[in-house]
Amino acid sequence: MVSTTPSRRSFLTFAGMTALSVSMTAACGSGGSGGGAAADGKVTIDWWNIATTEPGKSLFPEISTAFTKAHPKIAINTTSLENEAFKSKLTATTSSGKLPDVYQTWGGGVLQQQVDAGLVEDLTDLIDWSDELTPVSLQAYQIDGRTYAIPYDVGMVGFWYNKKLFAKAGVTAPPATWAEFLDAVEKLKAAGVTPIALAGKEKWPGHYYWAYLAMRVAGLSALQKAATSKDFTDPGFVKAGAHLKELVDLQPFQPGFLGAGYATPGGQAASMGNGKAAMELMGQWGPSVQKDAGADLGADLGFFPFPTVDGGVGRAGEVFGGGNGFALRKGAPKEALDFLKFFVLDNQSKLLASNGYLPVVKGAESRLTDARKKVVADALVKATGFQLFLDQAYPPAVGQEVNDSVADLIAGRKTPEQVTAAITEAAKSA
Repeated sequence: MVSTTPSRRSFLTFAGMTALSVSMTAACGSGGSGGGAAADGKVTIDWWNIATTEPGKSLFPEISTAFTKAHPKIAINTTSLENEAFKSKLTATTSSGKLPDVYQTWGGGVLQQQVDAGLVEDLTDLIDWSDELTPVSLQAYQIDGRTYAIPYDVGMVGFWYNKKLFAKAGVTAPPATWAEFLDAVEKLKAAGVTPIALAGKEKWPGHYYWAYLAMRVAGLSALQKAATSKDFTDPGFVKAGAHLKELVDLQPFQPGFLGAGYATPGGQAASMGNGKAAMELMGQWGPSVQKDAGADLGADLGFFPFPTVDGGVGRAGEVFGGGNGFALRKGAPKEALDFLKFFVLDNQSKLLASNGYLPVVKGAESRLTDARKKVVADALVKATGFQLFLDQAYPPAVGQEVNDSVADLIAGRKTPEQVTAAITEAAKSA
């Protein structure tokens, strides 16, 4: 996931502050590594984020400066790290039993581990403004009905496609079913067009296919059940692998895809942006990475949701994706939540205007001016269900096995049955 968007690789005065003060002050000093109140009444908040590239690189300091200017007795000590460096540092910090006051999170399995260790503040009863946020944006940060982080960005994965290449192949409309999708792939190949760009070397883009097919065939509830039972041998998951093998057998990917990176020269994003492939299955950040990697298809770039599968229980409105959020360490100063509310609610317009984030506040999608982002945001608003990236939703070892095993299936090294067996083994060992 990529740094400014999801992880590859991406707000007003708080009423009821008395309850927050009692909860957080009582916990203060409980092993957190963050700031706190000094003898002169000044408060320092330690804030870790991943804003090392634009627009966050400029926007995040602007927001924090505006907050401290309005609250002279609050200082924000900011640490901005690239994605992987952030993950490594946070893992080490978590292992020591300490976390910064406010820190980047993508929810899922890692957040679950931090919550289980008693390191994260439960925000459920402290945010009386949560109903201003879209339900889909909160889901990744909710565990057993409790909320442990606040989103500032949310997105979904779907197919970005080249309208000119579709027209060249006689594909007159985006495919709505898996059968139609396979037919489109065959038509593109017959027209001499590479149907799909894939970063086989990086593995995580390939897991999107298996995950979406599992959602469409077995349903969201099956994935959620598997997370609890640690058993991924459900026939629906095996069938998802079989459908993916159907696609792989058509040889739809660009030459050398197994050694291709995502945002590297000649990789997935560049192949798509330069018009050398007709489609890529990618998140809302896809167009910006295509542009950075080579070219911008402009009006020729379209978007469509992952197709449904005939006979499957999953619905078209169930989406797969992730987002960016911030959690608070247990015992963080009460002003930390003030800052998050300011960041998300007061600055939603700035976040959207930066053209780097999608809305988490209800109704804010109407403010989007970028047509590509608007089509994704509209799909999220209409979403009937949400599944976090599997390599984030599950414990790290399980997520890694999903990526590895699906990559082996795509490379012809594993069968659909072997994929589900390997993931199950990893889950039971985690």
